[in-house]
Amino acid sequence: MLTTYPASDHADAALIAGTVSWIDLLRPTDDETSVVESRYGLQLPSRPELSEVELSSRVSVEGGVLFLNMPIVSTATGRDYSPSPVGFVLSKDLLVTIRYTESRSFDTVAKKFTKDGRCPSSIDAFVAIVDEMVDFSADLLEGIAADLGSISRSIFSRFGRQRPNQQPSNAELREVLARVGDAGERLSQIRDSILGLQRIVPFVAGSELNWIPHDIRTHLATPRNDLSSLNEYQTDLSDKVQLLLDAVLGFINIKQNDIFQVLTVISIVGIPPTLVASIYGMNFKNMPELEWAWGYQWGLAMILLSAIVPLLWFKWRKWV
Repeated sequence: MLTTYPASDHADAALIAGTVSWIDLLRPTDDETSVVESRYGLQLPSRPELSEVELSSRVSVEGGVLFLNMPIVSTATGRDYSPSPVGFVLSKDLLVTIRYTESRSFDTVAKKFTKDGRCPSSIDAFVAIVDEMVDFSADLLEGIAADLGSISRSIFSRFGRQRPNQQPSNAELREVLARVGDAGERLSQIRDSILGLQRIVPFVAGSELNWIPHDIRTHLATPRNDLSSLNEYQTDLSDKVQLLLDAVLGFINIKQNDIFQVLTVISIVGIPPTLVASIYGMNFKNMPELEWAWGYQWGLAMILLSAIVPLLWFKWRKWV
């Protein structure tokens, strides 16, 4: 889909008239890409080119035109966080954005320009999008921080205070482990987006192109500082994710140890009765208890006593 700004009911006519300062290509077709390239003499990058990770492919300048790309996280929530490449082709008179997913940041800037009815310059549109992307990244991190706080309370407040006979079930532990892993995956994807912004913002601010005003270069220092803070915040959240993963695995180990402890006690308690039964089951003729009138009851009492004594010993040592 091809959208022009200032908004126009006839995008093709606006392209021909040359009154456009921002062209937004959302999942562009080959025809839409060809129209923009032929009208403005640009070579727009393809999706595979936008997905390349080396720095020379992420930021470059050719003939006074800036070519920038980075991964972004969509507006999806929950576990449907899928990074998608976005490209910026920025020149003095035109900004072309190429993306393959819906984005709250782009939609917010588009609504703002449409509501104001003003004609932003290409660099103004770029800066507005960057500001919104920084804000959106901050909102995502705040949402993950809230999720991690809820998980932390669940682990340490609920699981940590349960008695040994009230240990969390496997389904509960599995669900908590999945939630922590999901938060870690989302953090990793947001980190890629923040790093992408940290590459393109200084590159634009430090470029030697004379059509970028000084006030724009000064303004870009604000999102640059915000991105540094967000990167530190993301690092703290990643450390918390690792802490919660260790905690969940620790509770799993404790539960396994409790199970092994019960099995060990049961096996040890069963050994003395088995030994007594084995002795009195040999039926040798010279066994003194063989002819006893109360021999059977004696054997049962010995078996019962040999089972009770180890239990009392374990209880005294507080092993059970």
